[in-house]
Amino acid sequence: MDVLKTSIAPTGRTDEAAARRRDLRLILAARAARNFGDGFAVIILPAYLSAVGYQPAQIGVVATAALAGSALLTLCVGYLAPRFDLRNLLIAGALLMAVTGLTMPNAHHLVLILTIAFIGTMNPSTGDMGVLVPIEHTVLAREAADADRTRVFARYSLIGAIATSGGALAAATPDLLRTIGIGAQPALQAMLYLYAVLGLFGVACYRALPRAVHGEARPPVAALGQSRRVVYKLAALFSIDAFAGGFVVQSLVALWLFQRFGLSLSAASTFFFGTSVLAAFSFPAAAWLARRIGLINTMVYTHVPSSLCLIAAAFAPNLVVVLALLLVRAALSQMDVPTRTSYVMAVVTPQERPAAASVTTVPRSLAASLSPALAGLMLGTPYSGLPFVICGALKIVYDAALLLSFRHIKPPEERETA
Repeated sequence: MDVLKTSIAPTGRTDEAAARRRDLRLILAARAARNFGDGFAVIILPAYLSAVGYQPAQIGVVATAALAGSALLTLCVGYLAPRFDLRNLLIAGALLMAVTGLTMPNAHHLVLILTIAFIGTMNPSTGDMGVLVPIEHTVLAREAADADRTRVFARYSLIGAIATSGGALAAATPDLLRTIGIGAQPALQAMLYLYAVLGLFGVACYRALPRAVHGEARPPVAALGQSRRVVYKLAALFSIDAFAGGFVVQSLVALWLFQRFGLSLSAASTFFFGTSVLAAFSFPAAAWLARRIGLINTMVYTHVPSSLCLIAAAFAPNLVVVLALLLVRAALSQMDVPTRTSYVMAVVTPQERPAAASVTTVPRSLAASLSPALAGLMLGTPYSGLPFVICGALKIVYDAALLLSFRHIKPPEERETA
């Protein structure tokens, strides 16, 4: 948290500075628990649904329902936050995670599973989406100076990604449980119950936060002003990126590897652990690169090669080549996460940051919710690699549009050094 320490007044406010650092650690701890749960849930959930008899197309519909529900919840929080104590909303979100983990392993009918997926928090994508993410972004942006902002978000993303990688590794637990005589389905259900326990840990973290801190982080009633046009344009472009990403959410990539190459759950767990580690350590690299070539350039020039690797993976002749290409993609594709968040927070006024975070997050979630069902249908055809091609092509279009539209709109730290 050294970067965060530098942004807090050093004299006469020692107690306040210590309290802020403590609150930030609690936020990061809650995020780590949430991402650890997401890390194994994206692998366990499709395996569990397959074990109880559902087909790829039905699993794709469940993924779509989960993403759509996440978008709606985030939008509701945007409306409720100015009227309610934000601490209570954070606690409610963590409680919802616990309820999701308790109810999903006891649901068998597709309608009930879809309902839980829509209302709950078990997001099939391990990206930077979720009902609590925009609020956490706002708090971090207020604590960091302009020069440190991208590094702060890189650290936030790094912690989340490390937790996600640990969760992906933990997805091998059902295989271990089966070696001591526990059946496949009960072992998968046990992991979903663990997801509920992590939600309760998040409740404990958020309950330890003082109400005053969240009163400060509460979004203003007047949402967007002078930056409205920039925010809406960014939201539209980010939606293209998210729609493309929905074709290759990690749950469906895991399912593709299971079906096409017969990859075991243990091997998939190890592989996704590796991709998560690569993504995690790409975040500090993104902050370093952004200080030298700028936020927009970092987003675009790392994204395009990752998209080309994804397209190539669809045509790769064997598992080794596929996994190698996906690992290269993992090392590059997430470098736009801290830079994108930092850029949004930088090009709007401080009063607009909460609204900007929500407006650029909700359309992403909505757009991402449309494509998994389509990808699920494609996985059941002879052209099972088609979702990879569509995703890569759309992302390259997005990168070109982003560079052309925003290369001249620079954040404060880049204007100062220009």
